[in-house]
Amino acid sequence: MAELTLHQRRRDPTGVELAGIPWLRVLQRSEYDLVAPHIKVADADTGDYVCRVGRPVTYWFGVIEGLLKMSSGNEEGQTMTFTGVPPGGWFGEGTALKREAYRYNIQALRRSVVAGLPIDSFHWLLDHSIGFNRFVMNQLNERLAQFIAAREIDRMTNPDQRVARSLASLFNPVLYPGVGEVLRITQQELAYLVGLSRQRVNEALSVMQAQGCIRVEYGGLRVLDLTALRSNAFVSADAAGAATSAKAAA
Repeated sequence: MAELTLHQRRRDPTGVELAGIPWLRVLQRSEYDLVAPHIKVADADTGDYVCRVGRPVTYWFGVIEGLLKMSSGNEEGQTMTFTGVPPGGWFGEGTALKREAYRYNIQALRRSVVAGLPIDSFHWLLDHSIGFNRFVMNQLNERLAQFIAAREIDRMTNPDQRVARSLASLFNPVLYPGVGEVLRITQQELAYLVGLSRQRVNEALSVMQAQGCIRVEYGGLRVLDLTALRSNAFVSADAAGAATSAKAAA
């Protein structure tokens, strides 16, 4: 018997799951009553694809629980990871706006609960809801800044700074309001997103913890100084070692 697809496993959301969808809070009561019954959720297993390159858009998706990654591959079989999508994050609004095929893959890094708003309901809200339009505009603005930062991260040669900036991008209160101060992520999952080995990510996290930027907790990471992670205030182990050597030589 063939395994059911994620779409075939869709179900109605629970009240708690609906309460975790941030854009529902900006709707008028009449808009909420019209759209909320059309929202579906599905329980994605590790490795399940939520979106695939070339597939037509049918839903606007978001993460209720878990962690997804956005990536694409080239003809040589190499994979480029653009970003992770933690709880509270909704994605693909640009694709949904244009009703075009996906140019990237979205895959579950762990068991996750994914929500979807049908594309026709998405466009109905664009046509009728001022609050929803503002939410989508904020999403697009933050997404643009996120991908500009991602290009900068890709060019970083220092692994500690790559991990710091990648981690900071997952603590965006506009794009990922469900994260809060603690991100539930393993070192292996973070390694997948950053494109480094788990051992190297572990070293970088140790440096950040020693400098008081983060605290490693059971099952996740707590950010103590987000500004430092986002800026040059974070001093990598390599940079600190070079500064010490230069001072000693002087």
